Amino acid sequence: MKQEKVIRINNIKLKPDHTEAELLKAVKKALRLKNNCDIKSDIIKRSIDARHKPDIMYVYSVDVKKLVINNKDTDLKAFAKKTANNNITYNEKVIYEFPYGRINNYEGAGIKEEDRPVIIGFGPAGMFAALKLSEAGLMPVVYERGDSIEERHRKVDEFWNTGKLDTQSNVQFGEGGAGTFSDGKLNTVIKDPTGRIRNVLEMFVRFGASSEILYSNKPHIGTDVLMNVVYNIRKYCESLGAQINFNHRIDDINISDKKVSSIKVYDIKNDIYFERQCRQVCLSIGHSARDTFKMLDSKDIMMEPKSFAVGLRIMHTQEFINENAYGKCEYKLPTADYKVTYKSVSTGKERGVYSFCMCPGGYIVNASSEENMLAVNGMSYSGRDSANANSAMIVTVTPDDFGNGVLDGVEFQRKLERAAYKEGVGKIPVQLFADFKENVTSTGLGRVTPCIKGQYKLSNIRNVLPEYISEALCEGVTGCSRYIKGFDMDDAVFAGVESRTSSPVRITRNDELMSVGCAGLYPCGEGAGYAGGITSAAVDGIKIAEKIAANIDFFKEV
Repeated sequence: MKQEKVIRINNIKLKPDHTEAELLKAVKKALRLKNNCDIKSDIIKRSIDARHKPDIMYVYSVDVKKLVINNKDTDLKAFAKKTANNNITYNEKVIYEFPYGRINNYEGAGIKEEDRPVIIGFGPAGMFAALKLSEAGLMPVVYERGDSIEERHRKVDEFWNTGKLDTQSNVQFGEGGAGTFSDGKLNTVIKDPTGRIRNVLEMFVRFGASSEILYSNKPHIGTDVLMNVVYNIRKYCESLGAQINFNHRIDDINISDKKVSSIKVYDIKNDIYFERQCRQVCLSIGHSARDTFKMLDSKDIMMEPKSFAVGLRIMHTQEFINENAYGKCEYKLPTADYKVTYKSVSTGKERGVYSFCMCPGGYIVNASSEENMLAVNGMSYSGRDSANANSAMIVTVTPDDFGNGVLDGVEFQRKLERAAYKEGVGKIPVQLFADFKENVTSTGLGRVTPCIKGQYKLSNIRNVLPEYISEALCEGVTGCSRYIKGFDMDDAVFAGVESRTSSPVRITRNDELMSVGCAGLYPCGEGAGYAGGITSAAVDGIKIAEKIAANIDFFKEV
């Protein structure tokens, strides 16, 4: 395990218009250093303190990794101990390294064709599994049902402009996964002392993201930049021997003696099926691969229904959200976001109502993937410069609400999406919050003009949702005005339906991260029920890559 010795300095406060020199000066001041020193340091975290708005402050945590005083290296541990400052500590940070080194002369040497790892899906989980396995020289073979990012982008734009849907390549399916068209938010609540999260962020920076994601409190890349990052990662994997096949969908898994023996793949463009012999499969299919869930269920792969959340997206003007966050602050600050939560009891059962996937300066997008169904998501470009803020406002649902069958959650989602498609006549149904409360169709807009990718129609979205969800949303949005005054304004705009917040199933896996009862099959990422967002999915992909590499004969023999 590689470690880096550092002095961590917390709670450095500066005005938002500070310079790099002023930050360095503040670091030296915290350490009580004079000018006869040389420092090498990294910003670890930057957040915003807006408690005394409009007097806004940036708050930094900085790691000093080298300290030279009078031309002599300083013992960082001893120095930190002498400071007697609660904001200054000595740390030994774990630096992540993939535990299996690269095979020399990897071009086919020492690796049997059936030992090449197979990865199903090229979203963040599959992509990072492929990245690590490629760097280890294991030449993974990837099958992704959607298009490469270039062609996928073209088809998504065409869908938004014309309504022509490709059910195999869309906002849900294709290179980069669903997160590519969602703002590229990288914040996560998972804890990982191994350094994998930092490694994920560093890889994104290496392949084109801004270095700010390494220290931003709520890092994001932006859809426009993320598309380039995804492309660069793919090209790098291919340069190391990975084979990445787009427009290829897994249609069956053959199991022999409770082990994966081969997979059946459908080549969509050429309309042919073929079988590939394989021993290890990373199943990173994403949360919308409903046909694959059905296939897995038919193979008696152990799965279970899980709770998720559904609801609507709400739009306010970004100016309103900025003023709530920063007051009349005159500094140029990041586009403001928010996170709100409320416990609803209006339906006789306590339910969580909360914001999700908040997109500052963003757009609501038509994220449908099946004919005659409609789902929405949120998206921002790197500049976050649209006129509106939007966020999902969602309500927790459990198998008690939709049924205990493995695929009952999938059918619940589909029921909502069919209703949304019908209500909007194929367009995204939108409604003023005041009209939603009154259960009447909206006939006009107020202060908020929708920023939407795709066509929309004034509607009554109460016709889409079960009454208990509608009532919980009414109570929840009103209740959240205690945090953001005016959040429940009459002319805030709802759009729906937000049904794909997370996977409705979990593909059960054991301590070796394999499917229970099927050796060699590794359920991975958000679709398998083990992640919730780009970063956690990428981390899960790395974990699976570690397990796969450990079972490759070459590494067993080393």
